Amino acid sequence: MNADIIAELTWRGLVFQSTDEANLGKWLAGGQRTVYAGFDPTADSLHVGSLLPLLMLRRFQRAGHRVIALVGGATGMIGDPSGKSAERNLLSSEHLHENVAGIERQMRLFLNFEGDNPAIVANNLDWMGKFSFLSFLRDVGKNFPVNVMMAKDSIRSRLEGESGISYTEFSYMLLQAYDFVHLNRQHQCELQIGGSDQWGNITAGIDLARRMGCSQLFGLTNPLLTKSDGTKMGKTESGAIWVSANRTSPYQFYQYWINTTDDDVSKCLRFLTDLSEQEVQQLDEARTAAAHEKASQHRLAEEVTRLVHSEEGLARAKKASSVLFGGEIENATDIELSDIFSDVPSCKVPATSLGGDGMSVLDVFVTAGLAKSKGEARRTIEQGGGYINNHRIEDVNYMVTRADLASETTIVLRSGRKKYALLKIV
Repeated sequence: MNADIIAELTWRGLVFQSTDEANLGKWLAGGQRTVYAGFDPTADSLHVGSLLPLLMLRRFQRAGHRVIALVGGATGMIGDPSGKSAERNLLSSEHLHENVAGIERQMRLFLNFEGDNPAIVANNLDWMGKFSFLSFLRDVGKNFPVNVMMAKDSIRSRLEGESGISYTEFSYMLLQAYDFVHLNRQHQCELQIGGSDQWGNITAGIDLARRMGCSQLFGLTNPLLTKSDGTKMGKTESGAIWVSANRTSPYQFYQYWINTTDDDVSKCLRFLTDLSEQEVQQLDEARTAAAHEKASQHRLAEEVTRLVHSEEGLARAKKASSVLFGGEIENATDIELSDIFSDVPSCKVPATSLGGDGMSVLDVFVTAGLAKSKGEARRTIEQGGGYINNHRIEDVNYMVTRADLASETTIVLRSGRKKYALLKIV
């Protein structure tokens, strides 16, 4: 067991707030403790922001502590008002069930469910679903003073805003607070962790547990995953960066971290990887000396992509990335090529155009917009600047056929070093 998990979290910058700061480290060092973090199923996948508390659980488990990953099948029906300026749209039961199943599968990728200290996945619908409205008010609600709830920033900010807050979302804090009570009674869980936006909910759970006769409980939050400008990390123009490969491909995931700024990369290395303090410091020094080499970004992209998508996913992502620098294109799919060349112009031709003898490479380059005329296309090829699927074209009389497809329907064309176009058959 790592006797000083707090020291590990501290050098990584992962301790934002904690209850009983003076004694928490000593208490954790005193033996195996049970720790939980909750995840509401607002989608069928975690995004990179919600990945952070899951990795916190992973660190606690590796330090020898017992961990519980809680999926909010009940709280997800309501939605957490924390950090929201308006009411959430409620999910259907069917949609919620699908989301719970998806997140549970992902949790099993990061936590160890074998051996002497297996992780636990719990769903708060299993106990909340057994309450009637009246029994919950009598047994739990009577122990929760409204003034405690009103004092929390997440509630006060909504009450003071234009949209206000419904009784449904107002009740969310009580439901999450009771989770801590239940897990303490059922599993002797004594520490809840989460993002800094969960501080109000965590302390509400500790207060409720005290009023309902539980032993002393603890809370610990990590900073939110934000960029140096204060905006949330994991957002792009096309949407969120997801853990699921069906939502964000390994290539897109890898490229997101490759493009991390110098101002943000050191924090990401500490938050999201298992690299040692010495390794992170060495990368920081290398970045100061030769930022253009992007050694920190490449290491970050490799470590996080391997963690989320395995060695196989990392290999595919790196292979796809090499395509943009002239790497060989083979055994690709339309989806992969669309990811790699999302900003590249494309044109469509009938499948019959590539049948029989095919289509002249000169016509192909003109059709794809890589040359204004056949004469320009000819000069490009004669000068060694014409490529099909990153293979140089040696013959100006070459005929392009279906045999040149790099994927189901796509041929990748290139003029010079960086000017690409896609030819798609329909």
